[in-house]
Formats: sequence, structure tokens, C-alpha cells
Amino acid sequence: MADNGDDDSQYRIKEGDCVVLKRGDIFKAVQIQPLKKVVFEKQWFFLDNAVGHLYSTTFDIVPGGTLQPHRFKNTESSSDAKEAGTDNRNIVDDGKSQKLTRDDIETLKEQGLKGQEIIQQLIENSSTFRDKTEYAQDKYIKKKKKKYENTVTILRPSCRILAMMYHGREPGKICHLRYDTLAQMLTLANIHAGSKILVFETCAGLVLGGVMERMGGYGSVIQMYPGGGPVRAGVESFGFPAHFHDMLHEFPICHVNSLLAGTLDTTVKDASSTENQTSIVAEEEHNQPATEKQRSPEEESIETSTGDDICLDQEKIEKGKRKEAKAQEKRVKLEEKGKKLAAAASLLEGRNADGLIIASRFHPCPVLMGLLKFLSPSRPFVVYSQYKEPLIECYTKLRECGGTVNLRLTDTWLRHYQVLPNRTHPVLLMSGGGGYVLSGTTVAMDHSKPAGSQQAEEPASKRLKLTGAEG
Repeated sequence: MADNGDDDSQYRIKEGDCVVLKRGDIFKAVQIQPLKKVVFEKQWFFLDNAVGHLYSTTFDIVPGGTLQPHRFKNTESSSDAKEAGTDNRNIVDDGKSQKLTRDDIETLKEQGLKGQEIIQQLIENSSTFRDKTEYAQDKYIKKKKKKYENTVTILRPSCRILAMMYHGREPGKICHLRYDTLAQMLTLANIHAGSKILVFETCAGLVLGGVMERMGGYGSVIQMYPGGGPVRAGVESFGFPAHFHDMLHEFPICHVNSLLAGTLDTTVKDASSTENQTSIVAEEEHNQPATEKQRSPEEESIETSTGDDICLDQEKIEKGKRKEAKAQEKRVKLEEKGKKLAAAASLLEGRNADGLIIASRFHPCPVLMGLLKFLSPSRPFVVYSQYKEPLIECYTKLRECGGTVNLRLTDTWLRHYQVLPNRTHPVLLMSGGGGYVLSGTTVAMDHSKPAGSQQAEEPASKRLKLTGAEG
């Protein structure tokens, strides 16, 4: 029984967990903190009462911002179903069918009526509800539930849920990457525990988080990032344990050529950067007396109060201490960045990575040709792009250079269906395309012999056979 209790605790909401709020098709990632007000779909509430409940629990938002577990009731309106009309031809949407006004609905909310009770009042005060068909009545009830039911569902973060959240809210941040395309990328790249994966992405860390989720904290992930630092907002939304981050490394994409050439030296760069910082501090210290000399005539004219001079001296001392503290913080950060750079470089120097995933807003061709050199033979690579033209260029470049086989350029497509009795049909509103994926496998190349030598070898073997037959 103790084992069952331990397993049950893994699926319960705890303080400090990263969770995903869901209402209908809308998601939002938040972290559970005590007495923290959360705003979701124009409503505010606290998540304190959710601690201890199981994930995927639906809560009612009570006035005052507290959450209570939702009690599902079997409210089958059989009388309404019998009184349904045969068609909607005689129904005119003139806005006069509903007797309740907005003020009446607000007073019902102030009286403490829940969403289901408000919906029942709207049905009773509607003059055209019983004349609608059964399908129209169901549609009306669903529409009012979205508007008046104050419920929220708390989910455990996963790659699929976060991909749906980003694609629904901010698709531009993830290069319009859909969750089915992301699943295909992780499968084609053969992501599994214990492997060494290279990731270059500008999708807010969503692809990186999906890779880390599949690896389960075992192996190593090297994030190749552009700019000043890696972006990992999506990784934080996953809420990974601390040991997951131990396998995560980072390496700037601008140093790839120097690493391939063998000229990368982290210690020299750190030393130069610290020298630059010390020189900047020294310049500021030299500039300070100059400003003091400029102010000295004005200060000579005002020598009446000695207390002001003491305050100025104290302010100067405090400013000097702050500058020294900032310089030390920068040095510590530079040392940490140098250590991370050296650790990632040591992993890349072996050129024995097990997979490569590229999904960015930059042109993938130069990035792909540079990072393929770090893969071992017979290893998969996957490149995603919202448009097919960059991937066609990558495809032709790989065919010319060689070293890869099983090249495939595919288009991902997904269609949702509404499955209801006598109403099964494709959903009308859906995304038009899920982007394009280029995948392939690396092979070892023998560069010791020129390309034309293979043509000369065939006649030589035939001559050997002929000379052997004559003898």
C-alpha cells in the first residue's frame, strides 16, 4: 500500500509545480505559488486550493478567487429534447428572444448562482429555445457554457499540451510548428535516453523541451544558440526536475567554425573580456577626478557646510563599492560561461553525436552543413521549416556534397474530425499546413581516393581476370 501511495503522490499537484490551465481549447502555463493571483480568460483566482488534488481535475471558480472541485451532474434535459422543433426556418434572430438583460445576469452572478444555474435561467427565459432543433439546442448550450461556466482544468505539462498552447496563442514564436510535426521530428531523429543530441532551434525552447522530455534526464543535449544567450522559456514551462538540467549544455553557433578548425580557446576569450572590463572600470575611475576638477570651482564657492562634503564622500565610496560588486558579478558570470563553453566544446570535439534537430527562423542550409560534421556515421538528422524552398536548397546541397542517404522532404498534414451522432464531419476551422520536414541519415565517406579512381578500377579488375585466363 505504501508503494501505491508513493505512486499517487506523483500525480498530485504540489506547491511550486509548473501546470497548464485549460478551458475549452485555450491553455496557459503558470507556476503554483502561494497567494499569487492568476488571470486566465478575464477571470482572476488563486491556485492554493488546487494543491493536493490530482492532475486533470476540473475546478469551479467561486466568488473571491478560490477554487473548488467541480461536481459533474447528470443533467439530461429530456423534456427539452422532446420539445425540440423540426427546423429553424421560422426562427428570427432579432435579439428580442431573450427576456433576461445583462443587468439581470449580473445580479444572478452577485446572488451566487453558478454557471449551470445561469444557463438554465437563460433557457427558461428564451422564447425560441424550444422551437430550435435538437442540434441547435445543443449548440446553444455549449455556447453559453463557454461564456458563463466558471471552470478551469489543471493539467500536467507535456510536449503535446505546450505545443498546442503555443500554436493556439503565439504561433509565430514557434515558427508555426504544430504538435504533430514536432512528434514526427522527434521520431525521425530517434530521440531516446542515453543519446547525444544537437539542437538548433528558435522556437522559444519548445523543441528543446520535447527532446529533454523524451530522453528522461539520461544522455546529453547540446543547444546551439544564436545571439548572446540561449532562449529557454518553453523549457521552464515543462517543470523538469533538477537532474534534467544537468544533461543540458549550450554552445554558440558563431564558434562552430573555430571549433572545427581547432582554434577555439575559451581561456583567452575570458581573459580578454575581463581585461576589457577592468579597463572600463579604470577609465571610469580616471574620469571621476576629471569631473571632480570641473566641479571644483563651484565647490570652492560653496564651502559653508562641511556635512555636505561628508555625504558626498560617503556616496562616492558607496558608488565605488557598487562598481566593484558589479565587476565581480560580471567576472563570475564570464567564468561560468567559459566553463559551460569548454564543457560543450569537449562534447563536440569527439564528433560522435547521435542526432541533429534544426528548427529555426534562419536559413537552415549553412547551419545544417556545419553541424552535420559533428554527427557520427549512420545517424539521423531532421530539419524543419515553415516553407519548402529553404529545404529544397538543403536537399540539393546534400545530394551534391554526399555523405547522406535516405533523404526525404515531406509535408505534414493533420485534419480534425467532429465525431457526434449523425454529425460526424471534418472541423471547418483548422490550420492549413504544418510546415515541411527534411530528414536523412549520415554515412561515412572515404576521402583517400579521388572520385575518378573508381572508374579506372573496373577495367583493371577485368584485365586481371583476362590475364589469369590466358595463363
